[in-house]
Amino acid sequence: MDGSIQILPSLLAGDFGRLRDSAEAVERAGADALHLDIMDGRFVPNLSMGPDVVRMARASVSMPLSVHLMLTHPHWVAPAFVEAGADIVLIHIEARSDPVATLRELRRLGARAGITLNPETPAESVFELIADGEVDEILCMSVHPGFGGQAFLPGALPKMRALRERIRACGKAIDISVDGGINTETAPQAAAHGANVLIAGSFLFKSDDMAAEIAALRETCRSAAKA
Repeated sequence: MDGSIQILPSLLAGDFGRLRDSAEAVERAGADALHLDIMDGRFVPNLSMGPDVVRMARASVSMPLSVHLMLTHPHWVAPAFVEAGADIVLIHIEARSDPVATLRELRRLGARAGITLNPETPAESVFELIADGEVDEILCMSVHPGFGGQAFLPGALPKMRALRERIRACGKAIDISVDGGINTETAPQAAAHGANVLIAGSFLFKSDDMAAEIAALRETCRSAAKA
């Protein structure tokens, strides 16, 4: 990512009987990347996808693949997702792993490395990673992870602002992404508070015209970010 507004549909909201078609529809709609949520049934109370789904997506689309590991031990399997074709891999600061070591390993393997914060986790938990330049992207969850279709938690907004302010103060180029309840109302709010990567699942996949919705979200978020 380059700091500009990016719109990423989440494959979790796609048709699980036709995931290849869903991935290809995202690319045709003009999205900036495809987001894939990986769940282990322990870190979050749900199971979703594995490296083979990432490999399928890599064979189906040319756009970047953003892979969010909602895993208790992400360091055990992160390399497998890079090998499968992930361009960006996000791990959780709350996971049972050494975040610095895992982020460094992801970068060594050629992927962009990101850290994710659950709704209750304060922005300050990743300030040291920002200052040390260990992270390329910070994902703020605006819902409790594990299931799609939840309502946006407005408490994520001040966290995004705090992160953006710290990133600027440190002189770093780090993307801030947000995932959960993103739609025409909440996306510009997030952009106004510093997010530049907007991940949307149900809102985009249930729309009548995904391409039009992506274009509209991108434009409203650009305007909000400049305000």
